[in-house]
Amino acid sequence: MEEFQRFVLQIGNENFKRLNDAKVLLFGLGGVGGSVAETLARSGVGAITLVDCDCIEISNINRQILALHSTLGKYKVDACAERLMDINPTLNVSKIVEKFSVDSKLNFADFDYIIDAIDDVSAKLEIIRRAKKAGVPVISCMGTGQKFDPLALKIADISKTTVCPLARIIRTQLRKENIENVKCLYSTEQPQQKHGELISSNAFVPNIAGILIAREVIFDLLKDK
Repeated sequence: MEEFQRFVLQIGNENFKRLNDAKVLLFGLGGVGGSVAETLARSGVGAITLVDCDCIEISNINRQILALHSTLGKYKVDACAERLMDINPTLNVSKIVEKFSVDSKLNFADFDYIIDAIDDVSAKLEIIRRAKKAGVPVISCMGTGQKFDPLALKIADISKTTVCPLARIIRTQLRKENIENVKCLYSTEQPQQKHGELISSNAFVPNIAGILIAREVIFDLLKDK
């Protein structure tokens, strides 16, 4: 595939085929998830299932790669699928308009990798539980709001995280349930003070977080090689 030849030069044809055969399940298409999806598509991952229940709002434009004036009001899964297919017309994209919960019928065992890029604590925990039960690798994104420094982003086991309040909540619950070896992206930057009810954010931290998560997924899918 000519559009991917520069990446094939780095990883080789066999590894590229491995990515092309991979099936990834992505929860959340906000600032982080949108960039995860785009990076996976531009790296030749062959099948991506997108899960999100939200529509694009004007307040998303400052940080979300899917948010344009032309996409306002669209479901994020629709805008994302259109964009990914424009990058790679052979990509197998599935769309699920759903707020993930314990009632979801998704079979995690159908996938090679699970990515959590949502904010809801109970949903994040349920994604991790199901991925572990299915024996499928999972990576979970911790908080990127109220942060300014993308150089403070790190990927580590959840048990090794520091500073991040969301990581502390998830880490504590997983320890109670004896769930181990959960990879996550988090920030060592102290979060800024909130002003009112809104969580501040910018164009660089969430998007770089998404690219770093996608890189980690790609490396994991290829690590045996």
